[in-house]
This record gives sequence, C-alpha cells and structure tokens, in this order.
Amino acid sequence: MAETAEERHNATEFATAPVPCSVALIVGITGITGLSLAEALRSPSALGRPWTIYGVARRSPPPWFPLPALELFLPLDVLDLSATLRALSPLAALVTHLFYVPAAASSAEASAEMLSNVLIALSANSPRSSLRHVALQTGSMHYLPQLPLGGCRPPSPAPFREDAPRGSHSLFYYALEDILQATASHSQRLTWTVHRPSVILGASPRSEYNLLLTLAACALICRRERAPLVYPGNEYTWRNPCCDASDAGLLAEQQIWSATEVVNEALNCTNGDVFSWGRLWEVVAEEFGVVHVAPGGEGWEWVERMKRKGNVWEAIVEEEGLVQTRLEEIANFEFVYAMTNMEFEIVSCMEKSRALGFDRRVDTMESLRRWIGTMREINLIP
Repeated sequence: MAETAEERHNATEFATAPVPCSVALIVGITGITGLSLAEALRSPSALGRPWTIYGVARRSPPPWFPLPALELFLPLDVLDLSATLRALSPLAALVTHLFYVPAAASSAEASAEMLSNVLIALSANSPRSSLRHVALQTGSMHYLPQLPLGGCRPPSPAPFREDAPRGSHSLFYYALEDILQATASHSQRLTWTVHRPSVILGASPRSEYNLLLTLAACALICRRERAPLVYPGNEYTWRNPCCDASDAGLLAEQQIWSATEVVNEALNCTNGDVFSWGRLWEVVAEEFGVVHVAPGGEGWEWVERMKRKGNVWEAIVEEEGLVQTRLEEIANFEFVYAMTNMEFEIVSCMEKSRALGFDRRVDTMESLRRWIGTMREINLIP
C-alpha cells in the first residue's frame, strides 16, 4: 500500500513532537481486540496513563471506528517491509509499548514476517528505540491439534496451562513467540508478554474468527426466512460445559495490566467460567427472537447451506441500512462447525494470571449479550 504525502507528514510531525510517558502502537487496531485496546487505553483508570495511541490496520478505518480515540491512524500492510519501514521507523523513538493483535496472514511464514517487519521498523534492538514492552496476542489454539478439531485430542488435557508442551504440528503462534523472545534476548530493556485467549467475544467485522458476528448473521438469516436456528454440532458440545471464552474488554485490560506489571511471561486470558454450546445457542436465539433446534445430524451440509445465503444477508443489510458487509467477509461457518463438533474440553487455566495479580472475571453469557448490543450500536446488525 503506497504511503501518501499526508501520511508521511503526519508520521514526521509526531516523530519530532515531545515524547509522552506512554505511547502505544496497536497493530490490528480495527480488529476485535484492537478496538477494545484503544477504548481501554483511553480510560481515566488505565494503568500507565496517560496514553498516546497510534493505530495500524491494513485497510482504512471503517465508518464505525472511533478515530478521535487515536493520535495517528496508519493504513499499512505490515507484510510489506519497505512500506513498514517508511511508516513506522519515524515513530521508533516515540513508541514505548507495542500491542500486536493483527489477523492471521495467509500462511505461517507470512504471519511471522509481519511481526518481524514491525520489530525491525521500531528498531527494537537499537539504543535509539523507546520500545519497552511488546504484548503479543496468540490464542488457545496454542494447546490444540490443527483444525478441524473433531476427535483429535490436544497434547495436554484441559485445563490448559501456559507451560504445556507445544504440539508436534506447525503453528504460526509458535513462530511468533520465538521471534519475539529472540528479539527481546538481544535487548537489555525490552520485555514481553504473550496472551492466549479462547474464543473472543467482541464487535468488529474484521476478524477471521469472529464467532459472535457469525452467529448473529445466522440468526438474522433464519429470522428473515422464518426458519429455526439449527445447531450444527454434536450432543457432547450441546449438553456439556466444555468451552470457555474471552471478553475483548477483559483481554485488553490484561494486556495493559501486563505491560506495567509482568515481565516475560505467557498468560492465558479467559472469562473464568465454562459454558455448553447449547446454552450459548439458546442465548443467541433469545437475542434475535428465533427458535433454536437441538443437534439434528445435518453435519457439514450446514456449512455449505449457510455459505449460500449471501444474497439473503445482502438484502438484510440493504433493508436495515447497515454498514455494508458481505457474508463471506464477516462469517466463518467452518470455525463454528469445528468448535461445536469437538469431543473434548477447550478450557484454559487462569491461576497464573491470578497469582500475578490479575483477577478480573466476566460472565460469558452477559458478555455475549453486551457485545450483541454493541454491534447494534455501531450498525453492524439490526
């Protein structure tokens, strides 16, 4: 993505301004966690305050994005090293904290290259760099076999602890952690934390694994067609409390807390409760006024059927005057199918964070309802 003259001027202007106490660069600012980070850093009670906030995203900000929360927004593809150097190098003497929360790239190699490019541009190992801490977000897939999950069990049983051994398969999360730790090992002042959420509940159409927006789209399509909200999963996930989730606001709070309180640790981040997918399905149905149906053995056909509903979603968007989105961009039916058809627990242990001083908890069903309300407020759904 070519950098405009205005963007070069803005970056240079900020680079010559007096250095504030805490300067955050959020890479992935328009994603689920990025948006919550910007809001949490703006809070009068944020640790390390006051914060100056710079944001990076691959695309220009959407109409619902709160640009006034930022001092600088940079549309930037961090996979492009030359563009990343031009955009971020002028900020190397300013940025004190990097919050790295972008969407995954098309390959593990590309994802690793993206993080490496940002660290190079910020001169992480250079004396001229002001960078003190990097918060890297990965996820509980760190503990799991590759998708689709099915009957493949994780190397270590739940609840997953941060010191569990890595899986034998290739996963870009592992590469990201290795790059970060190698970079920090060559710096006397740079610290890091790795944050491993479960299914994230938040409000953004720019996240590949946005479970909540996928379910909202499903329910709205069913409501329009006067059809029941059919559960695509198995009896195990329907009946058993077998999964946890991560409120995006909670995740943002943990990352900000760790930036000032924790040195060189990996941390799970979940709400602290466990739910059955049947209960979650029931709450979604209630929120959108549709009837929900227990497992019926539809299997993979559910995924194929929902992916053919793009024209229905388009009609909903037009008639309700919603932010323009396409079903294939906002919904990940394969992810929902995989999560609802697992045959083991996906639950992470939060004892390490609590022992270190972070003891926030969130009721998952209340979180779900609240984020549905937020998506309505920003006009993603009716």
